[in-house]
Amino acid sequence: MQRQYRLTRSTDFKRVRRDGKSYARPLVVLIAIENQLPISRVGVAAGRSVGNAVKRNRAKRLIRAAARELHPQIASGWDLVIIARAPIIQIKMPQVRTTLQELLQRAKLFNDE
Repeated sequence: MQRQYRLTRSTDFKRVRRDGKSYARPLVVLIAIENQLPISRVGVAAGRSVGNAVKRNRAKRLIRAAARELHPQIASGWDLVIIARAPIIQIKMPQVRTTLQELLQRAKLFNDE
């Protein structure tokens, strides 16, 4: 995902986590808040509960790949933080993509085309 579409600053992550609305599934948690930009930005996080560094990095790679595929259908003007949960390390890419798509639809952030 291109840099302009990523959340990179810790202040942005904190703002989204503090003020955003969350939507949870067993694999991931989606937190969303409106930004005043013409684009949507995505940030990915995985805490220590997911596992060691290798497992956390794999979880983040899976989420980023799913988000990259779905990004063209995400509504503009939102900051999203996607947090990995422990069961994600046992799951393959198609299920992660499906879960993320369900969360985006539940949050009404997914443009069905």
